[in-house]
Amino acid sequence: MPATTPSLLFLFLLLFAGLAAAEIKTLTIASDNRPMILFEKFGFTSTGHVIISLAGVFVDSSLSTSPDPSRLGFFLLTKESLIQILSDLRKNPDLQSSFCVLDSPSTTPLFTFREVSPPPHASLNRSIPVSSPGEYLLYFANCAPGSVVSMTVLTELFNLDSDGSKDFLSAGVTRLPSLFAFFAVAYLVFLGYWIPYCLHNKVSVHRIHLLMSGLLLIKAVNLICAAEDKHYVKVTGTPHGWDILFYLFQFIRVILLFTVIMLVGTGWSFLKPFLQEKEKKVLMIVIPLQVLANIASVVIGETGPFLRDWMTWYQVFLLVDIICCCAIIFPIVWSIRSLRETSKTDGKAARNLAKLQLFRQFYIVLIGYLYFTRIVVFALKTIAAYKYQWVSNAAEELANLSFYMVMFYMFRPAERNEYFSLDEEEEKEAEKALGDEGFEL
Repeated sequence: MPATTPSLLFLFLLLFAGLAAAEIKTLTIASDNRPMILFEKFGFTSTGHVIISLAGVFVDSSLSTSPDPSRLGFFLLTKESLIQILSDLRKNPDLQSSFCVLDSPSTTPLFTFREVSPPPHASLNRSIPVSSPGEYLLYFANCAPGSVVSMTVLTELFNLDSDGSKDFLSAGVTRLPSLFAFFAVAYLVFLGYWIPYCLHNKVSVHRIHLLMSGLLLIKAVNLICAAEDKHYVKVTGTPHGWDILFYLFQFIRVILLFTVIMLVGTGWSFLKPFLQEKEKKVLMIVIPLQVLANIASVVIGETGPFLRDWMTWYQVFLLVDIICCCAIIFPIVWSIRSLRETSKTDGKAARNLAKLQLFRQFYIVLIGYLYFTRIVVFALKTIAAYKYQWVSNAAEELANLSFYMVMFYMFRPAERNEYFSLDEEEEKEAEKALGDEGFEL
């Protein structure tokens, strides 16, 4: 089956889907008729290598003739080359019916099934150096009409360091172990300051502050697991179980983060001892959605784009994340409206004005945080050169740390913070400000 334009467009979308860093992977393909299968995206230096081991190779055809083994094989392709192929196909629609990507001069062929040993072994072990630095995509192409392929594929993509050791992390993310370790230390230092501060102001400590402390601890542990995960992948090609711990604490951290943001936004425990019914419903919606998002995240990270439903899981993750980000904004808006209504009757203008200002500031900070981590970080991943993919991770973690610091500062336990301070001299000005209908989001 020829690789048509829709197939190539689908694969092109995968380029921007945040593929996981390469490692030693064993993948099983059963009766697959896809014209192109994307296995990995990897940034090679001048000492790059690709090792591919095939076992149990079997090609079946619905046609009377046997498939031509030279029409099935593995190749490397750059993002720029894929764009060029798509452009050529759009300019020449007549070529689509007979086009095979293996024939394109834009690809770097590795081998075809003509080199696979005959049954009963039907296997191949091939090591290919990559002398031209760049970011490449490892594909399998099936240009034999009416054929399906079954095989077990072991892939190893790595660069050689100056001492000859293998680095299984892509050239753009090889710094991630040190980066995650640095931010883990930063959160531990943050926690080391936060706990004594809470003890010093224990009279003003509420239950929400205990959850905030737990959030800092879980975030630090999550980053430690991420650093160890990437370190072991970097030096050995496998995470040695650290990926399981990473996903576990990632799940806890995300659930706790969305919960803390929502509870802080509703003023739970320090403004009111209970949640309203509609706030409970939002929490009960966000938590199951985050469970689904984390399941999708695990599937995305542990399988790879070769899986037929990989893009579906990726779309589920994006959709659920957007829904959750929108959902946690509503309680803050409700709190602002409730405070504004209360300010008209309780006669505490200065205090209500301070609360309104703080909630509005938190609303703006949260919107900025969500915009940066969901849009700006994605843009950085897309436009950054392959050697600097780590910059998007650094920007995301810096944004996370900045948001945590601002949120913790705004809602810190203190006897005289924005919630509890009252200045009688400002009472009249506060009443005037509250009476201004322009005081909205």
